[in-house]
Amino acid sequence: MKLDTSFDWHEPGLTIGEVSRRSGVATSAIRFYEANGLLSSDRTAGNQRRYHGDVMCRLAMIEACQRVGLTLAEVRDALAPLPPRHAPTPEDWKVLAERLRTEAQSRIDQLSQVLRELAPQ
Repeated sequence: MKLDTSFDWHEPGLTIGEVSRRSGVATSAIRFYEANGLLSSDRTAGNQRRYHGDVMCRLAMIEACQRVGLTLAEVRDALAPLPPRHAPTPEDWKVLAERLRTEAQSRIDQLSQVLRELAPQ
């Protein structure tokens, strides 16, 4: 099967419904992320949102951050270095993954300490 490469992922054009269907993220969550600066969109003359293709990668990054337990502010900080309307590079993913591994290990260490403190003496 040949992939359709005629669509330029950097052009605005994805509706919120298309983004939701492709990503599995509810439209309300997409609006929430946009309202909180995690995503951006362009507006049509009729004031409808149109997203660039990079939104799919950003949603995947947001999900990864949430799985580790980052707060909304921490997710915003983690995504801040990414250039707007450009898909993250493999290096961007590597940097984010390292940050998430470090954060996950820190949380594991903290919880392990709590378990030790709660153990019967």
